[in-house]
Amino acid sequence: MPDYKDFLDLRDRTREELLATLNFAEQMKIDLKAGKGNPALTGKSLAMVFQKPSARTRVSFEIGMWQLGGYALYLAPADIGLGKRESVADIARVLARYNDGIMARVFAHEHVLELGRWSEVPVINGLTDYNHPCQVLADLLTILEHKGRVEDLKVAFVGDGNNLSHSWLNAAGRLDFRLSLAIPEGYDPDAETYSEAAAANAGVILTRDPREAVEGADVIYTDTWTSMGQEEEVAKRQAAFAGFTVDSDLVGLAAGDVIVMHCLPAHRGEEITDEVMDGPHSVVFDEAENRMHAQKAVLVELMGQG
Repeated sequence: MPDYKDFLDLRDRTREELLATLNFAEQMKIDLKAGKGNPALTGKSLAMVFQKPSARTRVSFEIGMWQLGGYALYLAPADIGLGKRESVADIARVLARYNDGIMARVFAHEHVLELGRWSEVPVINGLTDYNHPCQVLADLLTILEHKGRVEDLKVAFVGDGNNLSHSWLNAAGRLDFRLSLAIPEGYDPDAETYSEAAAANAGVILTRDPREAVEGADVIYTDTWTSMGQEEEVAKRQAAFAGFTVDSDLVGLAAGDVIVMHCLPAHRGEEITDEVMDGPHSVVFDEAENRMHAQKAVLVELMGQG
């Protein structure tokens, strides 16, 4: 088993460790489909701390823990009051006394880092406003399934320079794939995160032209233009992102066997059309399923010891 404690950022893993986790997740999925169970977490529990609601995050972790023989406890925002009713440090120490692991889906990235600092049990980042490592790990697993490899491919990310773009940059800094980001001016990813990835991988570029980013791409990835907590910016963002919709014309510029991905929930007709979302290139629902398989690999790696 690995000697690291938490899963907070893809940069916390080496290339070899990330590939090992992906291979482990792929094998666990194959075993599950073949009817072979894996009771690696029998008798263990995961506390799931939610500040931001999510169907996929809750269901994938909860069912994943059940399949591994363990138990997942859902804690809604009102149950915790993270950093308000009680300090993050105190919550971390209390939950660690009851559970074998903590998953947190929160707003402030500092909160998940603080949970990791104070918890004696593993902490998994289920999403922060800065990054989303569980999602991109599942995305990489999906690419591995459909392409047979992750490296030596071109990934085009079309959309907002948000937490997803940060985790894609983090992944590109560890793995050898080209990443073309098409992002409108004013919505760029964090400058330091971009610079770090570009320094580690010459295939990382940023453009204002989705057509340039998508040309010859093996993977097209998009996400909602307006994330949770940005609802007041809808009209402004729709104007800024005009021309960034992943439609059949844009897909036609990519490789003939391109796969199209979206982390969901999708605003159909905005960042992606129905024709593409439900079309032959879409692997969106494979990707959604793989949240569970990728996270199960992380859970076993972190909590399956002892």
